[in-house]
Amino acid sequence: MMEMEMPKQYFTKAPTNYAEYLGTPDEERWEIINGVPYNMTPAPSRQHQKITGNLHLAFGNYLHKKTCDVYISPFDVRLFTNGKNDNEIKDVVQPDLTIVCDPSKLDDRGCNGAPDLVVEVLSPSTFKRDKVEKLYLYRKAKVKEYWIIDLDREAIEIFRFDDDPDKFPDIQIYTLKDNDKVQVGIFDDLTIDLQDVFA
Repeated sequence: MMEMEMPKQYFTKAPTNYAEYLGTPDEERWEIINGVPYNMTPAPSRQHQKITGNLHLAFGNYLHKKTCDVYISPFDVRLFTNGKNDNEIKDVVQPDLTIVCDPSKLDDRGCNGAPDLVVEVLSPSTFKRDKVEKLYLYRKAKVKEYWIIDLDREAIEIFRFDDDPDKFPDIQIYTLKDNDKVQVGIFDDLTIDLQDVFA
């Protein structure tokens, strides 16, 4: 009699803090926002990976031999960590791209504190989280610049945050159909052509 393979059990408990997060199996991907866990285990689409890779290449070429570093997911970003132990850290995210210009925030676990620029590529399962929850989270954490890439519209929404957490930032929208080029806010001399991003 042939034995049937049992479905894989991905997790026994969803992590609600960073200590629990560290105990999850390597094949699982999680994010935690304000203590609420989100399972990120399903692999992103091919188009998602292509766009992320194109942007990573553009930033990586520019940052070669500079002090800032760019990281592609999976890369852990821990927020609001000052004076907290791992059990008390309730916000851990894996942006699609992360740029960090302060080397003191980097350790073997990823980024400890707010990155300078974060990029999220929308997918049906993360749409609301990226457009609402993470927008609020990154603004509160004092990330300088947040990019949301919409694959369907072939567009990038850019939020540049100032020091006033109560002031909602202006939204700048760049589209492929308009042949737009993005002037990167944190780098005065870097412009990215959307033709290269959505190639």
